[in-house]
Amino acid sequence: MKIGVQLPEVERVVRWSELREMAQLAERIGLDSVWVGDHLLYRDDGKPSRGPWEAWSLLAALAAVTERVEIGPLVAATSFHSPAMLAKKAATVDEISDGRLILGLGAGWNRADYDAFGFAYDHRVSRFEEAFTIIRELLRTGRSDFEGDYYRLDRGELLPRGPRPNGPPLMVGSMGERMLAITLPYVDAWNAWGPWFGNAVEGYRGLAEKIDAACRTAGRDPAAVERTVALIVAMPGALGRRSASTDAPFEPIPGDVETLAPALRAFADAGVAHAQLVLDPITLESIAALEPTLAALDG
Repeated sequence: MKIGVQLPEVERVVRWSELREMAQLAERIGLDSVWVGDHLLYRDDGKPSRGPWEAWSLLAALAAVTERVEIGPLVAATSFHSPAMLAKKAATVDEISDGRLILGLGAGWNRADYDAFGFAYDHRVSRFEEAFTIIRELLRTGRSDFEGDYYRLDRGELLPRGPRPNGPPLMVGSMGERMLAITLPYVDAWNAWGPWFGNAVEGYRGLAEKIDAACRTAGRDPAAVERTVALIVAMPGALGRRSASTDAPFEPIPGDVETLAPALRAFADAGVAHAQLVLDPITLESIAALEPTLAALDG
């Protein structure tokens, strides 16, 4: 199982110099991937307004200052760019990284992102379906000629082509039935947010069975769709991170090697191929503290 880490989003304001150092430290200690969230603004939740840096700009910079780790958005909202431009950004970042991008995609959910930046919030899944078709066609074939209710391309072409003939692998982050029906015939991987299933392997197994069934309905062998999970991990000094995307109760996994290593092994045994760790707190010290767990898993 590959193991990655999500960089800070709005837990605190983190400057580029620290983000760069975090990514390079993650690579140095042996992590497999580095991820960024794709949001624009959080507000109206009882806390002051706060926002992260723009995801695609960060991904391009991370691609340039790392050499080995995979990088990706966890996950990119197709609402924030025209789909052809999002495909163009993905191909460019994949080129900068020499083929290390994993393109996570979703329909978006955070209303503040839309209202504050002027994006349409209605019919998000219908808009996603059209956007996903365009993005997939452009990245896989270099061409898309599309006319829908929300988007239109007149002989769209993606040039130059990126370093991989079929583009970066596509990953969907959703458990909605309609989203799964749209994406599972085509995606390379599926991602689950830990709080959706209680952040524990027992809950994951039930959700995995649902995804297996959805794959079969979509005409895919469940084994052909890689399983990935984003897990909340409490490191020393944890502040009690809650999930902004769900009200479901969950417990973070303690970050000590004696607890975290067997927990990750259990997810691997349950079929998870890639885990993204969402550390609380997300600091250089927290990332460095993962090294003993990585050593134990390698052992």
